[in-house]
Amino acid sequence: MAERADAGRSGPARQGSGGTGEESRPTVILAGVANLAIAVAKLTVGTVSGSAAMLSEAAHSVADTINQGFLLTALHRSRKPADREHPFGYGMERYFWSLLAAVGIFVLGAGFSAYQGIRVLIENEPSGPPMWSYVVLAVAFLFEGTSLARGLWQLSHEASERGVSSRDHLAHGAEPALRQVVYEDGVALMGILLAAGGVALEHATGQPVWDAVASLAIAALLIWIAAELGRQNQQHLIGKAIDPEVEQGIAAEIERTPGVQALLELMTMRLSPDEVLVAARIDLAEGPTSDEFEHAADDLDARIQARYPQVRHVFVDPTSPDDAHAQ
Repeated sequence: MAERADAGRSGPARQGSGGTGEESRPTVILAGVANLAIAVAKLTVGTVSGSAAMLSEAAHSVADTINQGFLLTALHRSRKPADREHPFGYGMERYFWSLLAAVGIFVLGAGFSAYQGIRVLIENEPSGPPMWSYVVLAVAFLFEGTSLARGLWQLSHEASERGVSSRDHLAHGAEPALRQVVYEDGVALMGILLAAGGVALEHATGQPVWDAVASLAIAALLIWIAAELGRQNQQHLIGKAIDPEVEQGIAAEIERTPGVQALLELMTMRLSPDEVLVAARIDLAEGPTSDEFEHAADDLDARIQARYPQVRHVFVDPTSPDDAHAQ
């Protein structure tokens, strides 16, 4: 079999994965400050009133506050420059720490909420006056809504820059920290409504069971969001391809490169939200010399990275006509 030539191309050296990570930092900090203030207020009122729903919401906010610390750690560590042991950088740190944040939601938030709901069902003790619960929940709704608005604004801005819908960007291409904030704040608003409903129904009917039901509903909500965030980060950690539309565009750029007869295989993988690796096996046409193909490969690099800035590394494995005939 004739010897095959492997041609590799990659983008310029980078000092870690910046981009959307820097834009997400203010969003994460705002969410963390809001969650900390809300957690203290909910915990105080929940302890005084004995409401399971309020204590569940306090645990929810505590979990979210800790998670913001995880996300800030992810944004910081992912910017470490590439080294010999990690030649493609540390962008995957974002998915790892976001996965830990999802675990935190499950263990701290959902676990404590389920415990409080079961406790009230067993003890059947009514909670105290609801006035301060309503005040704290209203303030919490305002804070969480402000944080969510900031996250949605950033999400819409990034989606517009990439020419995709906000929903698709959230599901496939968003920075993990941004995705976590949007999901957490959205779920937080739903949890506040559940807590308010549980408190109102308990004091309207005199039945503590409604407080327990609200607490268990909050636990179920947190289990769902933790599982969804964990699944998304797990997909990226094991190597997730980029969007099919982007893959098709890259394939078109390769196929129209002079000297390329056919694209045999195209593989992509996200190294971070703003860093993608592309590897392609191509069939060379007869005619171009190695120098001519080298020039064409450099031109291909420039065209792909100009069209898709998130593509940082392009590796091309050419098969010459003689190689194909020998095989």
